[in-house]
Amino acid sequence: MAKRDYYDVLGISKGADADEVKKAYRKMAIKYHPDKNQGDKEAEENFKEAAEAYEVLSSPDKRQRYDQFGHAANASSPNGGGYGGGSMNMDDIFSQFGDIFGGGSPFEGFFGGSGRQGGGGRRVARGSNLRIKVRLTIEEIANGAEKKIKVNKQILCKTCDGTGAKDKSSFSTCKTCGGQGSVRRVTNTILGQMQTTSTCPTCNGEGSTITSKCTICHGDGVVRGEETISINVPAGVSEGMQLSMSGKGNAAPRGGVPGDLIILIEEIPHETLKRDGNNVIYDLHVNFVDATLGTSVEVPTIDGKAKIKIEPGTQGGKILRLKGKGVPEVNSYHRGDQLIHINIWTPKALSREEREILEKLQSSPNFKPNPGKNEKSFFERMKEYFE
Repeated sequence: MAKRDYYDVLGISKGADADEVKKAYRKMAIKYHPDKNQGDKEAEENFKEAAEAYEVLSSPDKRQRYDQFGHAANASSPNGGGYGGGSMNMDDIFSQFGDIFGGGSPFEGFFGGSGRQGGGGRRVARGSNLRIKVRLTIEEIANGAEKKIKVNKQILCKTCDGTGAKDKSSFSTCKTCGGQGSVRRVTNTILGQMQTTSTCPTCNGEGSTITSKCTICHGDGVVRGEETISINVPAGVSEGMQLSMSGKGNAAPRGGVPGDLIILIEEIPHETLKRDGNNVIYDLHVNFVDATLGTSVEVPTIDGKAKIKIEPGTQGGKILRLKGKGVPEVNSYHRGDQLIHINIWTPKALSREEREILEKLQSSPNFKPNPGKNEKSFFERMKEYFE
């Protein structure tokens, strides 16, 4: 089933500012919150859909990529994460509420805060995201590439398997919460008894405490290490585009959910080819004799050398097109073209014999500029090629 437009999900226009986006999401989150609609699967899906839309539209970078590529940017990137939306779980969603509601869920005090914690009330830790740059040549961008990158990050401690404990017997049930990970309080108000739930301050929501910590990670469950990650970059990416690999960021303490790896694309400039969107530009310099008599020349392309014909009488400013020799669009079979700009090269130094020949030709009618009525200007030709 096709995804709905994120602006339609939140009921806002594409010109909505950050405050309008936040206000719209707050309204949707309250309306479809699982604690308010217990057992309603449709409300739960609407709740997740609104959270996904907010995650993208609240970030200037993600919103810009979504406005440019729509859902296609996500579908074409590694693990489906072009701008980060589309893979949120309930822990991701409730973590947004600190920004939206100034703390936890707006229903936490009334419904026990079940959304922010895992089974039994235990909080699941989450590792932080990592950002790296990947530099690509224009050939790699055109054909897609697989890159193996060594990333220095937090990894699970192999000694304790990420538990943070010296051994299995080093765990004990938290005495404060009795293993629930949360504590409840009942207070009397003018409206009657009010029950509130908060994270256990002793075990930080884990439900257990460590009596003897791992000597390597000192109870954190993670250590600094290096991991080689294989990144599949789709064809057609561009400078500044970001891809996301879910779960390849920093490991989380004591077996939590790892963060994501954000990959920033950087283009390596080519010696002779210039990229213009999906088209590739090449400036070809031809001496005026070849332009007059015509010739064949080889030009560089993304796929290697290509032989082109210069017709007799070719004028400076003419543009030749090599169809399909450009860069493909992301998540599409369409490929741009290579545009060859013809520049007439004029020699600065001449021999006496060459000068005499040119002086004889100078008076010839064929060597006097006389563009016909149907001769199009350089700018007119440029417009035709780009339309």
